[in-house]
Amino acid sequence: MAEIRRSLREMKDYTVTCGRLDQSESQELVCLQWVEEKCAVNKGVISPIDGKSMESVRSKKMFQKSEYKENGKIIRWTEVFFLPRGHNPKGGATDTAEHNRLTERIARAFCLALCPHLKLLKEDGMAKLGLRVTFDSQEVGFVAGSNGQPLPAQYLNALDSVLIPVIHSRGRTRGEEPIVMELIFYILENIT
Repeated sequence: MAEIRRSLREMKDYTVTCGRLDQSESQELVCLQWVEEKCAVNKGVISPIDGKSMESVRSKKMFQKSEYKENGKIIRWTEVFFLPRGHNPKGGATDTAEHNRLTERIARAFCLALCPHLKLLKEDGMAKLGLRVTFDSQEVGFVAGSNGQPLPAQYLNALDSVLIPVIHSRGRTRGEEPIVMELIFYILENIT
């Protein structure tokens, strides 16, 4: 067992011979092999903002603590994707408490801004929404969309006034990796 543990720690292949030691006939082998991972993460997931594939993009499922309801509809934040940017092809997001608080504040502001419009959005076929936020030394901003298209101007105007202060509240540090994250939201029927 110690050899197996060492092989696992060192990420090396290991073969276990099964059966009696004094048996000279055919013995069974169990081979532990390290192989190249073929990433099937987020297979089939499409960005509601631009319709691009989110396959192999790192993401995190979210549990929204508060519910935002209006006019018989509810908006729920379900996931955040960390898009590749700059020198970091895996997505420049850190999982720090400060980063998580900022992401939650952005999601909350998005939900609050769109609450008065939930019924219209749903009726117009925009039940899945995306919000892409960019934090880069040259660019800080957001894009929101549904069905591969940007949201209409009336919704973007409502988002501007609440999202811009939250996004700009993040202090930037020199040498910090650029971050581009895409938050996914769903508008559902409120059945309570």
